[in-house]
Amino acid sequence: MLLRRMLIMLGVVVLVILALAAYKGFSIFQQIQQFSAPQPPINVGAVTAEEGPWQTRLPAIGTLKAYQGIDLTVEVAGTVRDVLFRSGEKVSLNQPLIQMDSDVEKASLATAEAELGLARVEFERGRNLVGRQAISKSEFDRLAATLEKSNASVAQLKATLAKKRILAPFAGTIGIRQVDVGDYLASGTTIATLQDLSTLYVDFFLPEQNAPQLAIGQRVRVSVAAYPGEVFEGQISAINPKVETTTRNLQVRATLDNPDEKLLPGMFANLDVLLPEEPSRVRVPETAITYTLYGNSVYVIAEKKDEQGNVQKDDKGQPVLVVERRFVETGQRRDGWVVTLKGLQAGERVVTDGQLKLDSGAHVAIVDSLALPAEPNSQTGAAQ
Repeated sequence: MLLRRMLIMLGVVVLVILALAAYKGFSIFQQIQQFSAPQPPINVGAVTAEEGPWQTRLPAIGTLKAYQGIDLTVEVAGTVRDVLFRSGEKVSLNQPLIQMDSDVEKASLATAEAELGLARVEFERGRNLVGRQAISKSEFDRLAATLEKSNASVAQLKATLAKKRILAPFAGTIGIRQVDVGDYLASGTTIATLQDLSTLYVDFFLPEQNAPQLAIGQRVRVSVAAYPGEVFEGQISAINPKVETTTRNLQVRATLDNPDEKLLPGMFANLDVLLPEEPSRVRVPETAITYTLYGNSVYVIAEKKDEQGNVQKDDKGQPVLVVERRFVETGQRRDGWVVTLKGLQAGERVVTDGQLKLDSGAHVAIVDSLALPAEPNSQTGAAQ
């Protein structure tokens, strides 16, 4: 009886073990089937590498300067009697700006003019007398010298008196005034800044090796942080005839119109010098390039072929697409585009979205990509 019970229990244990082994074997079989089944394609975005003209540019940074710009100062000391301008207004050539107290100078000028009149009368009298030999030649020379000295004194006082009235040396926009009525101004005191904003200069530096590529009249595109997306056109007007010995850079000056006076002197400017040649280059969106320490690469999409060279197709009759990782040599980057100098041909399709999920030989499916950047040679592209 006891043996019978033991045999029954042993049979139950064996059945349980067999059931568990069957379940585990079935699970392993399902996993093997799952891994051996063909993987679904990876969705990626793609574009076709294009070949077209690429506007070669020399990038640089510079500073805007006024065509004419000065800090107005006084040449002679004195007290401000009247301020004849408002801060920020436009002034014309020779417009009065500051009138300083000139009573002392006017009194001195009146004295000098009286002395000049007396010297002139004595000179005329002496000229008549010397002709009749009534006075000596030396006395006549003294009278002539006195007349010249009186003329010089009057001219000096008139010049000093003129400097008491500050005039605009050119037409432009005057800045915030730095003086008030009643201020005593020492020689060299700044009154305000005066800037001619109708035309601006932009000074910048380029490496000395770019010197053969530069010429007077070359077009320049300028952009500033104050007006993002807007481009201002100018042209090179001067090239320094020497290279800076400390930096080995060449200073260049471009001139640009500023009819709306949107640009201001002192602004930091990003600019591109447009070179005349437009060589043909293969270019792709910058998102297609994978940058690494050991080289830059792209994923090129191609149709999968069997050993006989025939294109393989999926269950829908479409060619099976796979990717190949290919290292390329890149060139200039601009406005979301990058030039490929080696490793890629025009017409080949490259992946622009989803590279992190890929490896060489991966099965892919092309979906709609992100919007492409603007053409690198267009005005829109230049403004970005």
